[in-house]
Parts: sequence; C-alpha cells; structure tokens
Amino acid sequence: MSSQRRWRSRKPIGAPSTDSALHRWMPPGVARDPLMLFKVLERHPQLASRMRALGAGLLVHGRLSDADRELVIARVAARSGCAYEWGVHMATYAETAGLTPRQVTLTATGGPDHPAWSDRQAALLCAVDELHDTARVSDAAWSALREHLGEPEVLELLVLAGWYRTIAYVANGARIEPEPWALALPGTDRSGA
Repeated sequence: MSSQRRWRSRKPIGAPSTDSALHRWMPPGVARDPLMLFKVLERHPQLASRMRALGAGLLVHGRLSDADRELVIARVAARSGCAYEWGVHMATYAETAGLTPRQVTLTATGGPDHPAWSDRQAALLCAVDELHDTARVSDAAWSALREHLGEPEVLELLVLAGWYRTIAYVANGARIEPEPWALALPGTDRSGA
C-alpha cells in the first residue's frame, strides 16, 4: 500500500471553526480527541456538515437499540474489510452494547448461525450479510427481522447498513490508519491491511 494515500496527521487542521466542527462530530460523553476520519471529512466542510447530521442521527437519536446498532455497524465494517471503523466502534461501544469478547470477534469471523447469537442477533447479521452480498434482503431474512423489529426499525437498519458501507468506502479509500487505541479487526495487522 502506498503511504502517499494515507491520512496520517493527528493534528487538527487549524482554524478555530475547524476545531469546533471536529468536536461536534464526537458523540456525547466520548472523551477522546476527534477521530482521524472526522479530520479527513472536514477537509470538505460542506460535505462533512451534511454527513454529520445523518451520522449523529443514526448514532445518537436512532430507534435501534445500542446493541442492535453496534452489531450492525460491526458486521458492515467487518464484511467491508474496514479495520478502521470496526476497531473504533468495538473499542468504544461493544461493552455498552452488551457484546461479549467472543461475540466481538464473531462479528468478523462467524456466521449468523453461530450458537453465540440470539435469534434476534442472527436475524440482524443475516440481513446485513445479504445486503453486503446482494444489496437486497430476501423474504426469509425480512420475515426474521420483522419478528424482532417494527417497520421503522427495519428501515433504519437498511439506512444504517448503507451509511456504514459509505463510511467504509471513505476510510478504506483514503486508507485512514487505525486509531492507536482501537481494536484490531481479526485477521488484519494494526495497519488495517
């Protein structure tokens, strides 16, 4: 991988308005410096502003439970090979979402039929896998989701999966290096390769 395409600078870009925008990206209660992903996005402030609104809406104000949301995000990031986003979310949210260390690993290495997953979790994982593979959800997967989620939550799951696929494109396309405190995606080295 060419290091010329990597975004390495951990320093804020500079202007006070940029610093303020970077801190608006961070979820409430998270005491870390703004993520490198946000620093990259803020190089296009108008785009970043539009993206921040949807991202915050899904992360902080969504209808899905923390557990459902983080399982979907982890699976999308893992299936997309996005070590950056997987590592950030699993380091920050896995415990509060109730994912065991074994389940954290299985988001990247196991199938929806693994016995570590509840029926609800298996339905979420199956839907994400189908979306990743085909950009569709089969009737069977839809029915399984509907046993656990209302229509608004299923719609939110579809948007959430698509949003984090977009984030994976940005992080992978720009080759953003993993945050030093993030977990390593199983099967990768710390550089995300």
